[in-house]
Amino acid sequence: MIEVVLNDRLGKKVRVKCNDDETIGDLKKLVAAQTGTRAEKIRIQKWYTIYKDHITLKDYEIHDGMGLELYYN
Repeated sequence: MIEVVLNDRLGKKVRVKCNDDETIGDLKKLVAAQTGTRAEKIRIQKWYTIYKDHITLKDYEIHDGMGLELYYN
């Protein structure tokens, strides 16, 4: 289990615990459950790299305690 911190830069930080073999789409569903926003309206990125839904956290080298950017479309 790893913990990922997502910051929406509007004052909200979301901490999500998940496995590193889960996909970005799974992570979006977990974030949606905590924030109340629909998963298809969430965009996760780091700097200018927008993460695709079908790729796993391990493939993106997302580790425990890593911070990602959370945007609402």
